[in-house]
Amino acid sequence: MKKAIFPGSFDPLTLGHYDIIKRGVTLFDEVIVAIGINADKKYMFSLEERQKFIEEAFKDETKITVVTYEGLTVDFCKRIGVDFILRGLRNPADFEFEKAIAHTNRDLAPIETVFLLTSAQTSYISSSIVRDVIRNNGDYTKLVPKSVVAK
Repeated sequence: MKKAIFPGSFDPLTLGHYDIIKRGVTLFDEVIVAIGINADKKYMFSLEERQKFIEEAFKDETKITVVTYEGLTVDFCKRIGVDFILRGLRNPADFEFEKAIAHTNRDLAPIETVFLLTSAQTSYISSSIVRDVIRNNGDYTKLVPKSVVAK
């Protein structure tokens, strides 16, 4: 059974994340959406809210699991027996950043990173942009799944 984790902070879940996760389940038997916990980071949404956004967005999808973790992603992969990390790429800058992480991860463990290009419709969306729109009372509803809008 091929499993992949899709790690991130998901603060909040965006339509870009949603797209990568939905496409990931066509490639893997299970996609584990892994919310990383970083005590040094200031989040707009609580861990519980972020987890609920994702669980609600994929409530009818049996191939998607949502978990939280701390520490290195590759260590978490080894602990739960996952051989693949799924990542989305929006632009060349994402590629350069993600490539360095993928090489480091491969040096640390036999974990393969699989990259999917974001769809053209969501390639401009990032969680930081969504947070900025929310902070400034803009219409963020076109940038996130309904589970986030319901908040």
